[in-house]
Formats: sequence, C-alpha cells, structure tokens
Amino acid sequence: MRSLPVLVMPIDALTRLSRARTRLSRAAWDNHRMPFGSRLRSAPATAALIVILVVTLAIFTWMAPPHAVVLHNVLHHLNILPFMLAGMFFGWRGAVQTILLATVLQAPSIHRHWYRAPLDAQDQIVELSTFGAAGIIAGLLADRERTQRKRVEATKLELEQVHAKLQQNVEQLKKTERLTAAGQLSASLAHEIRNPLASISGAAGILARGQASPDARGECLEILTRESLRLNKLLTNFLDFARPRLPRLQKTEPIEIIKSVVTLAQHTASRQGVLLDVEAHGDIREIECDPEQIKQLLLNLILNAIDATEGEGIITISAHFEDESLFIDVSDRGQGIAPEDREQVFDPFFTTKKNGTGLGLAIASNIAAQHDGTLSCMPNTGRGTIFRLELPASSSKPAVGVFS
Repeated sequence: MRSLPVLVMPIDALTRLSRARTRLSRAAWDNHRMPFGSRLRSAPATAALIVILVVTLAIFTWMAPPHAVVLHNVLHHLNILPFMLAGMFFGWRGAVQTILLATVLQAPSIHRHWYRAPLDAQDQIVELSTFGAAGIIAGLLADRERTQRKRVEATKLELEQVHAKLQQNVEQLKKTERLTAAGQLSASLAHEIRNPLASISGAAGILARGQASPDARGECLEILTRESLRLNKLLTNFLDFARPRLPRLQKTEPIEIIKSVVTLAQHTASRQGVLLDVEAHGDIREIECDPEQIKQLLLNLILNAIDATEGEGIITISAHFEDESLFIDVSDRGQGIAPEDREQVFDPFFTTKKNGTGLGLAIASNIAAQHDGTLSCMPNTGRGTIFRLELPASSSKPAVGVFS
C-alpha cells in the first residue's frame, strides 16, 4: 500500500515548510526587504499562482495514463504545494477553498480511475484529504501568526507613543528644573546683594548730609570701596557659576598644577602658621584637563582648608591614580563640617562663613563636572574634612554648564 508514505509525507513537508515560513517571516520582520517574498505576499498574484497550480495538476492527472502509477503518485503528492500556499498566505479559509477547487477539478479523474485503477483512485482521495488537512493546519498557524504580529505591531505603536510622550515630559521637566534653578539662584543673589547695598546706601546717606567728621567720611569711603568690591566679587562668582567657560583640554602634569597652587596659597598659609604638605603616591602620569580651571578649583579648596584650620596646623594635598582615575585629596584638621551640612556645601549661596558668598564650592563642583569628574566631601579621620577631586585619566568631550 502506498498510503503509509502518503501519511508520513504531509507531516514532514509541513514541518519543513513551517520552518521555512518562520525564517522568511523573521527575515521580513527584521530587514523589511524581501523582493521575492514581497511579490509572493501580493494577494492577487498569490491567488492566481494557487489556481494555476490546482488547474495544472488536475489537467496532468486527467491526461496521465491510468497505468502510469509512479507519475500519478508524484502528481498526487504535488497537491501539497497549492494547499500549503493557500494556508500560509490566506489562512485556513483559503486552504478550504483551494481543497474544494482541487476536489471539483480532480473528481472526473477519481471517477474514471475508480473502476480502472481503484487503488490509485483511493490513494488520490487519501492524499487530497491528508494534504488538505495539512493545508488547513498551516492556515490555522498562519492566522495565529498574523494575529500575534498585529498585536506586536499594535503594542509597538503604543510603546512608541508612550516613549514620545515620555521624551516630551522629560524635556519639560528639564526646562522646569532649569527655570526653578535660575529662580532660586536669582532669589539667593538678590538676598546676598541686599546687605552690601544697605551698607553702601547708609554710607552714601551720611556723606550726602555733609555733617560727618573727617574720620567718619574716611570710614564711609572705606565702606563704599569694600562693599563695592564685595558686590563685584559676588557678581563675578555668580557669572562664573551660571555660565562657566568650557574647559580647554591639554596634556598636563597633575603634580605641577598642585605645586603651582601651593605656591599661590603659601603666603596665606604662612601668615596663619599653616604648613602645606604635598604627597604623591604611585606613578602620577599626565591627564587631559584645563590647567587654569583645575588650579582655580584646588586653590578654592586649599584656601577653605586654611580658613577651617584653627591656628597652626598641616594641610595635606595628596594625589594618586586608581582604576584609571586621578584622585586629589585636600585634607585639613580643622573644625570640620557638620553631617547635615555636607550635602549642601556644593549648593549655590550655601556658606558657613560670615563673609562668604557661598559660590566657591559650587563653582568648583561645576568645574569638576565639566571635566567628567566629581568633587566630594567626607570627614577626616579624627578631626577635619577631606575634599576629594576625582578626574578621569582621559577626559571625554566636556559637558556644558548649568545655564549654557
């Protein structure tokens, strides 16, 4: 009996064709470029191809001599092509319509062979039924795949819309954050300007009345000069923080920068009896940075450490490389910073000094960020504070300032 290979053939063919269909679908999904696949996906062309295959097989089956058993067997097996194509491209409904068309067209051949070659007629009926079932199964799988694809496309569209909305919200949050920061800075700046303006206004009023003694006039002029300089410094620091200059990166020796800053701060330190100690651990190599900005940062840290040191003391400036990063520590043994203030020391206009502007550490932190680095504060062992500057060994493109 030839019915056994006939039953095995559809399952094997179904597996191979399903795998091929999956590969084609994935390739078309990923690449969106399959000329041949696109032509096959054209509904009219595919339907015409299926009808031509069904009609051609029916004609050849009718014309083949009844005693040509092998030829009939081959023609019967070829029925799987239109059935599978109809199932894959038009679903199970298309497969059923194709099966009905093939049955109608091949019914005369079955009727003619029923008396001349009954075994062949029986095999033809079995093969039409088996291959038709395979086509219907393929159609069910194809319909399921198309449904899932539509769901995926709908989900993808929803995700794209959500992503677009999130991007808009992020941009709005950034704008709101910048406006809030600008408002806070403006309010803080106005508050800081009020005190020197009051002193200037009072001194000017005394001079305007013309009744002040020479000593009083000298004191008023000194107030006017001092407070004017204070205002100028305040505005300069504010502009440096609000619109920082972009770093001009160049290869630089960190130790040379540290020594240069120590030389600048030596006079202030000696006047207070403070010793500046420079330490280098390991191999200190060149890095890419803006030397002038790093000097400004370190000078601010060292001067703050001198102010924090009570009487004589030692301030240690140490440098070392670790994990492709340069670490520069400025350590003092002064009064230290209260734990609740450590999180705010880098905020604009936050200061614990009587005459401080509160912008020095904010500018220093901004410079570190522009170099793709960080500036942190931690308590020193025993007493005092450590300010740690971390810079990458090779700097990337510098970041833009807060209000640039």
